[in-house]
Amino acid sequence: MRCPVCNFADTSVVDTRATVNDLAVRRRRECEKCRYRFSTIEEIELLDIVVIKGDGNREGYIREKVENGIRRSLTKRPYTHEKFHRLIHAVERDIQKKKKREISGKEIGELVMKHLRTFDKVAYIRFASVYRDFKDASAFEKELKKLKPNKS
Repeated sequence: MRCPVCNFADTSVVDTRATVNDLAVRRRRECEKCRYRFSTIEEIELLDIVVIKGDGNREGYIREKVENGIRRSLTKRPYTHEKFHRLIHAVERDIQKKKKREISGKEIGELVMKHLRTFDKVAYIRFASVYRDFKDASAFEKELKKLKPNKS
């Protein structure tokens, strides 16, 4: 890790702690040359997972694409950065649980909807309407009925 002040290549870890949500590790580092102290955050990254797109093309997993899709569905909805981060980790944890080197975009979309459904119902409907390509109001109504609790 390079020092952000003097750009020296060697730094040492002074302290290591799990973050509040245990989804990442915070490390306190010190530059071996100028003694400047700074913090870094390390988190799990999904590597070597190939996403099979709807048209059959393949591309590496890109977290930003998932984040951007979810953010669009959460436009003007109340949520915190921390909760959003947990949501992304929950989706990625489910991807990891599949223990596959390849996953379809459809599977990722279903995992996102599973988590959005409990995270924010409006965002869930927004995401589902784009993901499932709702053609008319009846498709919205059908999805909304699924969200209502059954009264027996």
